[in-house]
Amino acid sequence: MTTVIIKDLVEKSASFDRNRLDSFIKRVTTISSPEYNDKVARIIESKSELKADEITSILIKTALENVDEANTQWTFEAAKLYLNDLYKKASYNRGYNSSEKYGDLYHLLNTLTDKGIYSPKILEKYSRIEVAALAKLINPNNDFLLDYVGLHTLATRYLATDHYKNTYELPQERWLIIAMYLMQDEPKEKRFELVKEAYWALSNLYMTVATPTLANAGLAHGQLSSCFIDTVEDSLIGIYNSNTDIARLSKDGGGIGVYMGKVRSRGSSIKGFKGASSGVLPWIKQLNNTAVSVDQLGRRKGAVAVYLDVWHADILPFLDLKLNNGDERQRAHDIFTGVCLPDLFMEQVENRGDWHLFDPHEVREVMGYSLENFFDEQRGKGSFRQRYEECVQNPNLKKTQVPAIQIMARIMKSQLETGTPFMFYRDEVNRKNPNKHQGMIYSSNLCTEIMQNMSPTLQYEEIIDGDTIITYKKSGDFVVCNLSSINLGRAIDTSSNDQYILKRLIPIQTRMLDNVIDLNTIDVKQATITNKKYRAIGLGTFGWHHLLAKKGIRWESKEAVDLADNLYEFISQLTIQASVALAKEKGAYPLFEGSDWQTGEYFKVRGYLDGDKSEEWAEVMTEVKEYGIRNGYLMAIAPNSSTSVIAGSTASIDPIFKPFYYEEKKDFKLPVVAPDLDHHTYDIYRRSAYIVDQRWSVQQNAARQRHIDQSISFNFYVPNNIKARVLLDLHLQAWDSGLKTTYYVRSTASDIEECEWCES
Repeated sequence: MTTVIIKDLVEKSASFDRNRLDSFIKRVTTISSPEYNDKVARIIESKSELKADEITSILIKTALENVDEANTQWTFEAAKLYLNDLYKKASYNRGYNSSEKYGDLYHLLNTLTDKGIYSPKILEKYSRIEVAALAKLINPNNDFLLDYVGLHTLATRYLATDHYKNTYELPQERWLIIAMYLMQDEPKEKRFELVKEAYWALSNLYMTVATPTLANAGLAHGQLSSCFIDTVEDSLIGIYNSNTDIARLSKDGGGIGVYMGKVRSRGSSIKGFKGASSGVLPWIKQLNNTAVSVDQLGRRKGAVAVYLDVWHADILPFLDLKLNNGDERQRAHDIFTGVCLPDLFMEQVENRGDWHLFDPHEVREVMGYSLENFFDEQRGKGSFRQRYEECVQNPNLKKTQVPAIQIMARIMKSQLETGTPFMFYRDEVNRKNPNKHQGMIYSSNLCTEIMQNMSPTLQYEEIIDGDTIITYKKSGDFVVCNLSSINLGRAIDTSSNDQYILKRLIPIQTRMLDNVIDLNTIDVKQATITNKKYRAIGLGTFGWHHLLAKKGIRWESKEAVDLADNLYEFISQLTIQASVALAKEKGAYPLFEGSDWQTGEYFKVRGYLDGDKSEEWAEVMTEVKEYGIRNGYLMAIAPNSSTSVIAGSTASIDPIFKPFYYEEKKDFKLPVVAPDLDHHTYDIYRRSAYIVDQRWSVQQNAARQRHIDQSISFNFYVPNNIKARVLLDLHLQAWDSGLKTTYYVRSTASDIEECEWCES
């Protein structure tokens, strides 16, 4: 006889009752499988004693064992069992009956505020009556939209617990508290409706907020922004200040991009002493140690990407930083690398020409300008290539001549071994920068989708009254971006009007993002200043492959390219209009005057005034000119690796890894199944990441890039034995198509069947 240990107010035991088990399964799930019930009972009866929690674990694991391509619904049954366990634990900790599922919201707010988990702001801003009214918005049935993997991810990483990891907050409360927190400073007369709209968007999984917002909104600690980019000044104080700033951001959950292109190279002079500089590598290794040492509140490791220009004299050892062989003193395995590439370099690669490497400090000393401060204003001509040629021709400037294809070969070797460096096409980025009137974009962020003006912060010191030292900082543009993404797999209903949900969703999503800017508590003050100057947001999407599968559109097709073009044009238009509406209400971002938004250049260079929708776009342009725009940067497509899992869709604009596979966990295999997988969608999903022709992926992203003012986290998926010529052609196609960046080159450890394109 099996004894079940039940922990309620007091610990007690009871004999295992098969009828009670069957009744529980019937009450909590829609499972009608005697085989399932029998298997669970056999496992339980094989043990002499077990706890009630262990029975829940057996029920969930047995349900997950039934998941396969033909039986995807079992993941939702496992989620219901897990939900029931969450309800039970939350009710026990909060003191209400678990049959109610959700307890009193005001009591939850009070409890976790008293424990120091929630910020007191919600209770300060919302009255008890308002909280009670908002609590009625909670729809427990929306919990059933979550599959097991999504629910488990949400529960274990993002739901608020006490300091001992005890369950308090439940899924719908997380959505509502995010909505309440982000709308706390909206006018009271319309705040209820705005919270209602935000909760509608989140709880129906039509959109997700970025990981830091999802984790920290409403909490007493942590900031809300995903991405930061710092520009390191070429000085000892600048380098160390940057390292400190990066550590402070990393502890609060930010992913960081660092531009090192201004720092002098190895062998450069310091205070006139020639050969004194050790170059950028030691400082990058220091950043590597910071990323390892300062994790993100224990939730994940710190993450830093370092970018360097392809003409920097340290570029060749930089490209070897993450390799698994060679001198370990010259390696930094925990950071990510990115290389900044002008058009001229790509032309030299294509033409098998030579390339020259310079020390940026010596260029400043000899030439009187910084090469990185220029870009080609047009394809094939511009100020960068003019300045570069001046540097090449100047006999007083030391330079190293290297075949351009040799550098490209080193880039691709590192990519196939480590996935990096990321590619940053700096001329295209700066040509399409809507705020070029205020600065320059040198590099991108950790995930290659953020493109905003950058400049280093400078420090000065002054002695006052003999023994008091005052330190001043002249703030540079320290990039911040606030992310949120549309779930294309749910927000576009393929059986009815595609546009209804997007038209309702994007205005509230844009407002939520804009409010993050004002509510954020960023440790690094120059980031706060930059955030307010540009009011940058990054509205993006995920679920692209999910949408194609639901629509029955093959990845490798012109129809998919056309859908990318038309859909992202529509999303872009709605996002611009939403930001204009906010500008009417709250004012334009401070640097609007003189921007491409204000002059209308933004619309001209993208061909909006010449196409089929020229009249619509002319109206949008007129509105922008008249009322301004609230956000200086608007759209960016992030990787969405964890938030897309929660929302039950596919990541970013990527193809799926496989229609069905197992993810190895500590003590069992977790089945992962493509969303809405059935006999209708299987054929679309079957052409998965390492099978689809990456040239079609480039075409899709070139089509959508035209409508995105920032960039796209776009991965290449290639076999490890891909021919160098084919990978080179992919990079050349990406650059020539007007892409601004590419992210990882993800290569397999084994050959891939059906990969016809990579042999061509």
